[in-house]
Amino acid sequence: MNLFSNCRVTAHRSSLHSTRKAMSEIAEMFQRISQRPNVTGIIVVDNEGTPIRSTIEDTTVQNQYAHLITSLAAKARHCVRDLDPTNDLCFLRIRSKKNEIMVAPDKDFILIVIQNIVE
Repeated sequence: MNLFSNCRVTAHRSSLHSTRKAMSEIAEMFQRISQRPNVTGIIVVDNEGTPIRSTIEDTTVQNQYAHLITSLAAKARHCVRDLDPTNDLCFLRIRSKKNEIMVAPDKDFILIVIQNIVE
């Protein structure tokens, strides 16, 4: 084994450790959010709008939320940046008559939380 292949192995192990840690943090976050009253669904999507993890079992509904919210978040981000190029979208909250959708975009993924409205 030469020096470069050893570096690749070390980098791969480090990457696996980071991935496992991130997955553990995501699982913990899902658990914590899903225990909140009125939360009906949680979806994490990549930047392409593909669901990575979800508590919504119906894949049609899951994909619909993922696609539409990803598109809306991208448009909202463009609006914020058009108004001020040094600014960025941090959070988006959509309230309808039936539920509330909270969107937290990040560099690599988007967190979508759906909850019922409490009167």
